[in-house]
Amino acid sequence: MENIYATCLELNHKGILLIGPSGSGKSDLALRLIKEKQAVLVSDDRTNLELVSGSIIATCPQTIQGLLEVRGIGIVKMPRKEQTKISLVIELANNLAQIERLPQAETTTLLGVEVRKIRLYPFELSAVHKVALACDENS
Repeated sequence: MENIYATCLELNHKGILLIGPSGSGKSDLALRLIKEKQAVLVSDDRTNLELVSGSIIATCPQTIQGLLEVRGIGIVKMPRKEQTKISLVIELANNLAQIERLPQAETTTLLGVEVRKIRLYPFELSAVHKVALACDENS
């Protein structure tokens, strides 16, 4: 098992890892996906990854299960999912200039498994819709 600095959600039966440095918008985007797209929290800030039968399974460290940091509010309790199979990695960019208009398909390797990766600016109003579209394309 590997523990990484990431927030994990499940949306439409697909596991999503949000990766980026502290303050990059992982928890904020997660909150909007939960409230606007009915995503379910798996873990916030730290995520356990394990290779199971060729798939990457994400879980939450026990000490932070069901907890989401909401800047300006504090730590809040959320409904949660025990685990999810990772289908998509979203690398968060610091600004819109870092996002290509027509990007080439990308992947990243997690525990030896290639997983689709996209880059998004998390504070863009359309970010939650882009995540949903990326999940649909990842079917």
